[in-house]
This record gives sequence, structure tokens and C-alpha cells, in this order.
Amino acid sequence: MRIPQGFAAPGDTRVCRLNKSLYGLRQASRNWYHKFTQALGELQFRPSPADHSLFIYERGSTHLVSLIYVDDVLLAGNDMEFISRVKKFLHQHFSIKDLGNLRYFLGIEVTRSPHDIVLSQQKYTLDILSDVGITACRPSAFPVEQNHHLTRPSSDALVGASSYRRLVGRLLYLTVMRPDIAYNVNVLSHFVQAPRQLHLDAVHRILHYLKSSPGQGLFFPANRSLDLVAYCDADWGGCESTRRFTTGFFISLGGAPVSWRSKKQHVVARSSAKVEYRAMASKVSEVIWLRWLLSERGVPQPAATPLHCDNQAALHIAANPVFHERTKHVEIYSYFVRECVQSGHIVPLKVISHLQLADLFTKGLGADRFCFPLSKLSASFPSQLAREYWVVITRPRPSPPHVSMQAM
Repeated sequence: MRIPQGFAAPGDTRVCRLNKSLYGLRQASRNWYHKFTQALGELQFRPSPADHSLFIYERGSTHLVSLIYVDDVLLAGNDMEFISRVKKFLHQHFSIKDLGNLRYFLGIEVTRSPHDIVLSQQKYTLDILSDVGITACRPSAFPVEQNHHLTRPSSDALVGASSYRRLVGRLLYLTVMRPDIAYNVNVLSHFVQAPRQLHLDAVHRILHYLKSSPGQGLFFPANRSLDLVAYCDADWGGCESTRRFTTGFFISLGGAPVSWRSKKQHVVARSSAKVEYRAMASKVSEVIWLRWLLSERGVPQPAATPLHCDNQAALHIAANPVFHERTKHVEIYSYFVRECVQSGHIVPLKVISHLQLADLFTKGLGADRFCFPLSKLSASFPSQLAREYWVVITRPRPSPPHVSMQAM
């Protein structure tokens, strides 16, 4: 930390010694994480090697996990007495505010019963509609037209870039609980530098769609299996401006959506087989990570995870150990996928195109095609986790280390 201007003599090379991390400093978040990690370490929590923000306590029949997001902490366990001890211990090290039972966490509303859990962002959605001033707008059945043409035209007039960026940024966070708008928000985020009127109209179309179902979220029934199932897809040359392809995937745990993504890649592919296979390889990494995380939490996946793909050429490349001239450009990806197939982690399966759930994340769908994958985005929640207690710990900003808590 340099000495402020005017407090040091010319040529002085001294620096200030930082006694306490403050908000806004570059090392503040790291120091806070280190301090909170040390406190949990005293309680014999161990960090998860699969996720450094997840801490696990396992002693006998007592199981407790702590998930940290900056200075907000979520505790889940099966022993309420031990949770109380954890809160009391943390209160001795930090200024803690107990928020009671889990109802609202980082903009996510949690509704819980003995039979199911529902996660949604209804309040967050209604706040967006209210800020834009279209709470009384006409609802739309789907967020984007099937054959949309969102490019960078030079003839249309520019619109306010700051307001457009703020609105797209808020919609990006909304995709945490709304996978049905992930592709549309991904496309609109490519035009934040110089948005035009047609881009703003497309954003308003999404808002009209959100008006039709502001409380839609993820539903987790209590009794389902714990098997992973993955879908991957790609749209070859879908971007009309750059002809780059868009990849998307959807992974469910016993029918519950636990991971999804829609992303435009940085290269231009020369064949649809390469596009589909690159999509498959990138999604295999996510499947391997989820299998690792579930295995660490005592939910191993003994069977190979089915990876559904609707491209026959990509499936043949994964199964064929011989490289041909037309497939040599995907050799590295082929080795990675084949190793995972041979080790029994995944098994590529053919799926009919109109049953491909990942289509929702790679292209704009009309009303008919949009409803089918949307109806499949229901979720199941493991029964052994549904009976656990939930606690939220939050450290309000901008005060120095201060934690607030919530239990359920």
C-alpha cells in the first residue's frame, strides 16, 4: 500500500503497513476468505477439493456443509444442536446476525416442505419489471422468435448503452434459476457495446415472457433417484455476424436440473461434426466434475453417466479408435472423450433431434418446440438432503467482518 500523495517526501520509498483489510482493497476478499477458513478449520471443517467455497464436516452420524459466497454463508446439516454450536462459535469471532429459517438467499426465494423444495426468483423478477415500468405489459408465451436475426446493423439508431447493459446484467443473474432464458440472454449480451433498437426490443420481449410466469423456478420433489443424465448440443454457424457456433448443455440429477450453459465459442468450425464433438468434449468435463463432487458427498455414480447427443458423426468419432483425414482436427478432444468412455465415466447415446433438451440452450425455438424442453425442466431433490436443516450466515456490507445467520 503506497503512502498517499502529500504525506511522503520526494524520493521516499516507504510503504504503509496494512493492519486491517477494508472494502475496496485488492486483497480484502482474499484476507476475508483466509480468516473465515481458519475459523471453520478450528471446528474441523475441511475444504472440498472439488469446490473451494464448500466446507464439509463429517463426524459419525453428524454431517454439515458450509457454502461460502463472499461474506454470505449457507449451512446445511442434519444436527440442529451442532448448527447452534457453530453459530455460537462464529459469533465469538465475528459480529453475527441470525436470519432464522432459510427463506431468501442472494435473491433466491426458497419454499420448503417435507415433500419438496422450490427455488425461484419471483421478487427479483418483479423488481426488474417494476424498474423498467412494464408491470402491466402483455405477457408473451415464449422469449424469442424461432428464426430471429439479431445482428449488428449500422442503420438502426443506438440506444442507451448503460441502461441496456444494466438490464442485460440483471437478466444474466436471473438465469441462475431460469434456464429457459439462458440462450436468449447469452445472445443479447453480445451487443452490450453498441446496442441498437432491435436489441432493446428483444430484451423487452424477454421481459414480456417473464411477465407470464414471474414465479417460475426449479421444483425438487423429495423422492427421486440420484443418477446424472446429460444432454449436449451445438448450433453450427448460428451467429450471423461471426458464424461462430453456440454450444449448450443440460445436466440433471435424478431429473433435477443442476447445471446448464449456453455459450458462443471463440472459433469458427468447418464441419458440424467438429462442432458437436467439441460440445461433447467440453460438457464431459462438467460431468466428470459433478461425479467427483457427488462421490465426495457420499453419492457415488457407479454406472456410466449417459451423455445424449443428436449428431451421429460425433458419436462415431467417440467410438472409433481410428482417426481419418476429416477428423484429425479434433484429435485432442477425441482422446479426452474416449478416455472417459473407456473408464466408464460416460456413455454417449443417440437422441432424436426433437427430443434433445439442450436445444433450449443453442437456438431460438418457436412456441411448439419451446414448450417441450421447458416441460422437462422439472427437478427432484434427494430425500436425505430434504430432511436436513438449513442455515444462512450473512455479513452485511460495508461494515468490517460482521456475519448474519439464518436457520431452517
